[in-house]
Amino acid sequence: MSEKARVIAFYLPQFHPIPENDEWWGKGFTEWTNVGKAKPLFRGHYQPRVPADLGYYDLRMPEVREAQAELAREAGIEGFCYWHYWFGNGKRLLERPFNEVLASGKPDFPFCIGWANHSWTTKSWEKGKALQSTSMIMEQTYPGETDHIEHFNCLLPAFKDKRYITVDGKPLFAVYHPLNIPDSRKFIDLWNNLAINNGLKGIHFVGVESNFGVHSTRDKKILLGKDITKKLFEKVLSAGFDAIISRGMNLAHIRYETFLLYYIKKAAKKLLKINNVMKYNYSKICCLLFAEEDKSDNIYPTIIPNWDRTPRSGKDSIVWHNCRPEYFKKQVEQALEIIKNKPQEHKILFLMSWNEWGEGNHVEPDLKYGKGYLNALKEVLI
Repeated sequence: MSEKARVIAFYLPQFHPIPENDEWWGKGFTEWTNVGKAKPLFRGHYQPRVPADLGYYDLRMPEVREAQAELAREAGIEGFCYWHYWFGNGKRLLERPFNEVLASGKPDFPFCIGWANHSWTTKSWEKGKALQSTSMIMEQTYPGETDHIEHFNCLLPAFKDKRYITVDGKPLFAVYHPLNIPDSRKFIDLWNNLAINNGLKGIHFVGVESNFGVHSTRDKKILLGKDITKKLFEKVLSAGFDAIISRGMNLAHIRYETFLLYYIKKAAKKLLKINNVMKYNYSKICCLLFAEEDKSDNIYPTIIPNWDRTPRSGKDSIVWHNCRPEYFKKQVEQALEIIKNKPQEHKILFLMSWNEWGEGNHVEPDLKYGKGYLNALKEVLI
């Protein structure tokens, strides 16, 4: 772990087949299905992305998980935040890789859990046609207290594991859509009481929120006026969360183009059903992600090496092009400046992501840059 920052990398478990994906997308579907068939959509578009050191791996193999941990450790990453899918009434998906990590004690590498509390639709993992309607295939539900207790008990062995990442002595638990949980304060109080009753100090609840434009709630109204970022963050903190994972993609796009132009483009694309890629040059956008509020002790900024969701969404995507390790290095250096005055426990940066290949959003080695992004991290952190 680096003394400069506690870098925690989001980790996608969808690199192994499951019966549900076989049914919805075809036999043997994994994240690699769309990654492998991606094509360039404009001149200079970096697609397809081909994995290098680890190949087209299967997360059911412990050797792969060990190799991932070793690569992350060498780069100064503190641990992985495994995405966890709990849809209510005990329904889970993609749980096998983490369950095996927990049961085996390997790799001996820190981790925490992020609840990806969103529904899966026909556009979740595969590109859709421009005029195709979206239909539900797995709905996120919140049945109530009994389900919350079952959910907690499911994760208790992980919370008590010696590898689990803590903040102020409490296990860190991230929530993708914090404001979508009904009676979130009641939920948080319940889990904190359950944690204390089971010998823990409580839970460090962290909600994911955009630092400009609403991310985390079903109410998609854009907050306008002064102090937009402050208001957004206050909504999450007032819902009972201890801290926020601040994501700066919307802010970066607005700074890149101006507020008015960005939202005119988005509105026109939706109203006119325009199916074309929205492009942003990473050499400029890489250092536009952070807000002044990201300096607060309970705000954890997000560093993003690249973004390209065309393997999943086709032309209906935002693409950061001209992404290079040297530009990512500049972004990390900027992030370190943002957090330098925070207490050591709260010098946290979330890396988005370790292995989101379907979003072009990964630091795992590929054929073009090798370990370039990992080396960029290492050069700054260690």
